[in-house]
Amino acid sequence: MAKNINKLLNELAAQENALSSTQFVAPCVRGGKVKTRVGGIVYTFSPKPRDFEGWGIFQPENEKTAIYLEEPSLPQIAEYLQQFKSLRLRLAYQLQGQTWLAYPVNEADMRQRCGYCKPVPVHLVTDAARFEVVIVRTDGLTCWFDECDRRADLLVTEKLRGELKKVTQPKELQFKGMTPEMRTLYDLVSQRAEEFNPLKKQLKQQQEDEARLKGALQMGGGQLQEFRDRKDHWVVEWTTSDGERHSSAISKTDLTVMSSGICLSGEDQKFDLQSLVAVVEKRFEDGE
Repeated sequence: MAKNINKLLNELAAQENALSSTQFVAPCVRGGKVKTRVGGIVYTFSPKPRDFEGWGIFQPENEKTAIYLEEPSLPQIAEYLQQFKSLRLRLAYQLQGQTWLAYPVNEADMRQRCGYCKPVPVHLVTDAARFEVVIVRTDGLTCWFDECDRRADLLVTEKLRGELKKVTQPKELQFKGMTPEMRTLYDLVSQRAEEFNPLKKQLKQQQEDEARLKGALQMGGGQLQEFRDRKDHWVVEWTTSDGERHSSAISKTDLTVMSSGICLSGEDQKFDLQSLVAVVEKRFEDGE
């Protein structure tokens, strides 16, 4: 019995030594874990750095953590992925980071390969966009992006994008070659698309306008307080570096000054928002 225990301990020690010197290729989602198999045993580690996302070559630091060493080569990634089944999916929309939601190009094929048919998240998607067909690899639970499908009909992808821009309702979608899977995917996309949500589109535009105004003011040394939409221009409330508040009418087209709010002898339109800050700052420095 003692010999058997010693043998088992020696085997465990050998496995630990082998593990600490092992380097392995693995994919990782942000906040996820990486896995490798050594001596028939699957080990799971938290990556270091913890927020790593992508493909990496890792080496165990201890039984819980593996350190990211470098990016693997494309042949190394391909070798890793080839151990899993392939699926053809069409991308719907980005969930977070490099993870997208996708739907099968062929529902029957997915049921045969995975035993189910539903929208699935695809991880580590690169160089792909909405409605594109991609090849993914799956172990039945997780899907990893492999490559864009070069066999896919690009005209179908463009047609779906065109109908989305026209805000065609899913039930009205109809074109030559359309499949039930395409309609299901289009329905998924329309539920999240800005084109189908005016309030979301308006909010995004407001955020972009704010960032544009704030950036111009900051470059000149000023600070945005608030702004109001007036069709072809904004009324911008802003302050100088010493807190002096001003109100100016600014063109939406190129941020030129329509009315500065101070006396510029009728030359307001010679300035844009950025240069206006410098002019106002100089006037106060000169004591005007």
